[in-house]
Amino acid sequence: MSNPQEKQHSTLLRKNAYRKSPFAQPFLKWAGGKRQLISTIEQYLPTRFTTYYEPFVGAGAVLFALQHKRCVINDANLELINSYRVIKEQPHELLALCKEYKQKNSKEFYYQVRGLDRAGSFKSLSPLERASRIIYLNKTCFNGLFRVNSSGQFNVPYGDYLNPRIVDEAVILAISAFLNQNEVKILSGDFADSVLGIRKGSFVYFDPPYHPISDTSSFTGYDMNRFGADEQRRLKELCDKLTDKGCKVLLSNSNASLIRELYSDSRYEIVEIQAARAINSVGSKRGKITELLIHNRYEFKDVGRKKQFGMGGPA
Repeated sequence: MSNPQEKQHSTLLRKNAYRKSPFAQPFLKWAGGKRQLISTIEQYLPTRFTTYYEPFVGAGAVLFALQHKRCVINDANLELINSYRVIKEQPHELLALCKEYKQKNSKEFYYQVRGLDRAGSFKSLSPLERASRIIYLNKTCFNGLFRVNSSGQFNVPYGDYLNPRIVDEAVILAISAFLNQNEVKILSGDFADSVLGIRKGSFVYFDPPYHPISDTSSFTGYDMNRFGADEQRRLKELCDKLTDKGCKVLLSNSNASLIRELYSDSRYEIVEIQAARAINSVGSKRGKITELLIHNRYEFKDVGRKKQFGMGGPA
């Protein structure tokens, strides 16, 4: 017999009208996540748009802040996208397995679970097992990193936290309801492929791997997908095509000279914002840094409020 939470979740999924839930929020810690910048990003949302696209969805902070009725999300990280699909299709099974992991949590168990991707049997793990594994590792590893080596093996050491919260039931069920009750297409592939067939009036938020402002500041260690200068240029070309098509484009990136140069033409406005480094092994390096928000000059949803609170400005 199903438990009360399962019955409540099933009732939610049967409803025709979806109500935004404050519990729909990132379920993973993620390098470069936008949770701390939501109040700023909200000042640069379009007045109106049809479909919302997020080709580098990551932990989904902006996705869950919007909870738009029609979305296309994508990421090149297969384990991440698998987790979204499992949350949509098997939320209760996921919660049960994550709770089992929490009961077994120890340094020895952590390295046993982490080592699964070094064994030939890894490919035989079910989507549910893979999703539970990545959530467990993310919540118990050192500093909440997602980092793999050149062979694609998760290589972050154990965090040794006293009582880590592996999974939040309310969050998982709220995300599942959002994904099921709205038109949310979940893709995993190249960012350009994720916007194929896009129509005029759509809104695209790009949050790519940031271009390094120095030789030691690159985030490429967090996944196997190298995103260098050529990829940044390819992304700019895609932004131009979307702009010409009548789509609204917003992009986050580092305050690097290459990024400023790429988006220096008159179709775009570059805005400087202050952001906090949420993930860094050195506490002294978690201060405020300047990042860029770049948009293709569409009408903002609430321009008056942006001016009132002084949220950023042209740079």
